[in-house]
Amino acid sequence: MKWPDLKSWISRSPVAEHAEFRLRHPVPAEPSEFSSALFQSVGTKMQAGHRVELLANGTVFDRLEQEIGKARTSVSIVMYIWEEGRAADRIVAALLERAAAGVRCRLVIDALGSADFPKVLGPRLTSGGCEVRMFRPSLTTARLSRNHRKLVIVDGAVVITGGFGIRDCWLGDGCQPGAWRDTSVVFSGPSVEHAHQAFAENWQEAGGELLSAREFQEPDATGPTTAAFVSSTASPSVTKAERLTQLLIGAATRRLWIVNAYFVPSEPILEQLAARAAAGVDVRILVAGHQSDSKTAFGYQQLTYGALIERGVQVWEYQPCMLHAKTMVIDDRLSVVGSINLDPLSLNTLDEVAFVMDDVAIASQLERSFVADCGRAERQT
Repeated sequence: MKWPDLKSWISRSPVAEHAEFRLRHPVPAEPSEFSSALFQSVGTKMQAGHRVELLANGTVFDRLEQEIGKARTSVSIVMYIWEEGRAADRIVAALLERAAAGVRCRLVIDALGSADFPKVLGPRLTSGGCEVRMFRPSLTTARLSRNHRKLVIVDGAVVITGGFGIRDCWLGDGCQPGAWRDTSVVFSGPSVEHAHQAFAENWQEAGGELLSAREFQEPDATGPTTAAFVSSTASPSVTKAERLTQLLIGAATRRLWIVNAYFVPSEPILEQLAARAAAGVDVRILVAGHQSDSKTAFGYQQLTYGALIERGVQVWEYQPCMLHAKTMVIDDRLSVVGSINLDPLSLNTLDEVAFVMDDVAIASQLERSFVADCGRAERQT
């Protein structure tokens, strides 16, 4: 089997040379054993007691306004893209209303992804009582080590994360040109503490103070979903994003359905996907089509199709608009929603997050979304 020369993509990025990681042994699918495998790989265990709701496309803004509007003590945000427009006006208004009521509103905004933020939106927020810090503003020394996380944490009790940014292209239904297709998730439960820690480390690096211990409250753990929150940072060897991705692929015994915006994975991941399909796993990959906002990534992802299809992987390209979601469904219970793209940047140099869920109902909901999206996609042959 011949894979495309992914090093040429890396050299164009340009991403620093990284050590290659390969998960060489079987991954247990049984829930308690998988939780142990997850802990050994990324330092986080699956925990019971979460309440989870999936958010499709522009509905994420309705929920953001709702949750921010209920804040009583704090709103903590990490965002890669935040631009002027109707989406920004909605979230800025919600934050200013809460800040005026005495709620601590803290924002960490990536300096590359939101280059105009300090001039255009930052002053409105800071003058209204919000605290804004730019993440790694010195682009000459940290140009590619960016913060690609999307996190909104309210009162240390509720988290919204996924693939969204604060930009008008995320407002629509994901079925029309210019209205990006994406998936996000809102959750409460034990994993909120881990998401809050991810915010805290970014807040500290951007110059913020240590959060009070009172902000890490005892979580409500009465929900029906078992889940884990995983954060990843750049590494000269191997990131948690790469480890997590390989672990999830390895856990599939019957089904592995992947939705990803920028599909240019490492060679070990490509080999893993082909091996899972050759072993009889139903492997399907839904990726951005010709409306991708990255023609370079689109071109390189097309080079991966042939060898995958030869081994039985089904590949689909989404047609109506830019597909920006990053989700997985593994067998009948396990699923993932997050910010991790399967490309050299996400897998090596970006700060990322993922929410892993063990819940039949959530997996079934993502399955239905996948089938519906494939009805608006073209299968590659």
